Amino acid sequence: SSPVAALTFRSKHLLVVLSLSSRQSNSLPVSAVSAALSSGNLIPPPIRLLSITRSTNGFDIMKISLSCIVAISTAATSLAFVPSNSLRSSAPRTSAASFQHTGCVVSNTKSSQLQMAADGEAAEIPVANLSDFELLGRPARPGRTLKVAIAGGGVGGLSTALCMLKKGFDVTVYEKTAAFARFGGPIQFASNALSVLKEIDEVLFERVMEKFTFTGTRACGIKDGLRADGSFRMTNDSLDYLWNPDAPADWFVKFPLKGCADLFGLPYTGVIDRPDLQEILIDECRKIKPDFIQNGNPVNGYVSKGKGQGVTVNLEDGSTAEADVLVGSDGIWSAVRAQMYGEEIKGTTNNGQKRQGCTYSGYTVFAGETVLKTDDYYETGYKVYIGPKRYFVTSDVGDGRIQWYAFFALPPGTKKAPSGWGGSERDSQADPEENLVEYIKSLHEGWSDEVMTVLDATPPDSVEQRDLFDRSPELLRSWADGNTVLIGDAVHPMMPNLGQGGCQAIEDAFILAETLEACKSTEKLEGALQDFYKKRIFRVTIVQFLSRLASDLIINAFDTPWSPHDDLGKSWKSYLTFFWKPVLQYAIFPAQFAYLYSYHPTGDMGGLPAALEAKWKKQHEEDAEAAFIRVSEEGQSEAAPSFFKIAEQAATVMAAKKS
Repeated sequence: SSPVAALTFRSKHLLVVLSLSSRQSNSLPVSAVSAALSSGNLIPPPIRLLSITRSTNGFDIMKISLSCIVAISTAATSLAFVPSNSLRSSAPRTSAASFQHTGCVVSNTKSSQLQMAADGEAAEIPVANLSDFELLGRPARPGRTLKVAIAGGGVGGLSTALCMLKKGFDVTVYEKTAAFARFGGPIQFASNALSVLKEIDEVLFERVMEKFTFTGTRACGIKDGLRADGSFRMTNDSLDYLWNPDAPADWFVKFPLKGCADLFGLPYTGVIDRPDLQEILIDECRKIKPDFIQNGNPVNGYVSKGKGQGVTVNLEDGSTAEADVLVGSDGIWSAVRAQMYGEEIKGTTNNGQKRQGCTYSGYTVFAGETVLKTDDYYETGYKVYIGPKRYFVTSDVGDGRIQWYAFFALPPGTKKAPSGWGGSERDSQADPEENLVEYIKSLHEGWSDEVMTVLDATPPDSVEQRDLFDRSPELLRSWADGNTVLIGDAVHPMMPNLGQGGCQAIEDAFILAETLEACKSTEKLEGALQDFYKKRIFRVTIVQFLSRLASDLIINAFDTPWSPHDDLGKSWKSYLTFFWKPVLQYAIFPAQFAYLYSYHPTGDMGGLPAALEAKWKKQHEEDAEAAFIRVSEEGQSEAAPSFFKIAEQAATVMAAKKS
């Protein structure tokens, strides 16, 4: 009703709006100001706009001053999280009034500007000529098809391709391998990733479920690596053993995977063989675009052509391709990231602690697989055995198979086994004839017979190893550079402890496709990629932190828990581990898994998760029993070749599957 003065101060990406009204007005509409703030996503969601009323009394003046300080301080703090690449944006500047209409992102200038307007009207600022850009079409709107190039045909790249093909984009994947082969072993999909898969495509979800092995429906958690009695018995994780010396202390803490999934009505966590997943994704993509993938010619660089003008993709054979957007999904040693961040591909420091911007985690992991029927096979999903300075993980991966991982705090380059991830071979090791199973057993001296039983059933030649690297979160540097963006392990590799590496890549794929779908012209693409980064950075940062924390705590802060009935846990770490038990059991783990599952675009699935489990359970037992019989007749080596070595036996996923 009364005249409104809008004072807008814009410097870099800091935008503070102070609205003043007459003393007769108790509140002030701030829709125009809110649009100015939200359109550029300059300030994270938790920050709220302050609406200040003007008054003559001293108390109100003090409130105005305090509110101004809080608003400016909060916005300034958020500036620390603005991506540096976005500071180089060449996007045209527009008025607050035009934000909702144009969708433009506010860019920087070298000087701050102070703009004054009356009656809610902001001064007009010249806008770039829209004829320089092209309209992007959708079934309900005119324009041409968005063209996307994807570097890398792993889980993240293929998921991105399918998401975008389903939305009508023209997608081409450039993969370095000449043909897909079975390697890498099973991959875990937590409930959040399964929700995304179902939202991407119902048929995709159904096909994944046909190959899936549920682990989250059964007991999963941490076991005492020294006190587990060796019989694979099922016991509870209570504190009864404190006053009852006969009470078992096998289980330290069980994970609330099923309870947290039920909280959101989601399918339960489980695993699928990576080659099966790749085969499904490739097949679903080819139904839409038969020639969507080009093998044997990876991306090794790019040239951004400016706002709305696309990107030139440089390929290994010297040829180039043109696209509106390049998605770097080429793994932890990403060539796209190397150019974007100025890194040397696989460039390693003298001490081996840093490689292409990634940090050695301090841990190397040995992995193997065996077919073994234990007394708890049908009752447990995965188990983490903890002990002094190491931990040992086993997981049911279907068909009677148990996959295991042994984590050790060793210097980088302490190679005992071939990597199995495209690295060294067995005959290139220091002692090619060394029995790796015996070596790993020697590092678990005094541990439970449950660990030894699994290791004894593993063919020594199937053991693989790799050093684990991850990256610090890119809080101050965007994942996007012009028309190029990074996703998955290419920008946020993480420790495998939560099984969220592939899950977060799939979330990236889904959200990136949703973000690009909203772009109506090529003018908006650069801003959309920056928006994608801002949507993802905080969640991914939290997941990276939790994944790394799990390893650091188990190796450096956990030990065999204290018990009044024996001398196995007497160090200060043992007492600390004991006191952590109720905190982990009733607070940290429920909160952790609830947060991980909190992103579920499908919403509650009702009775579907229980129906899927019931259908799977019967088939799982039939397949496992058949595998146990086969091993008893043919022997372990024949029935359970290394899940990496199969790659050497078959040139394609289909051939490996048939083998």
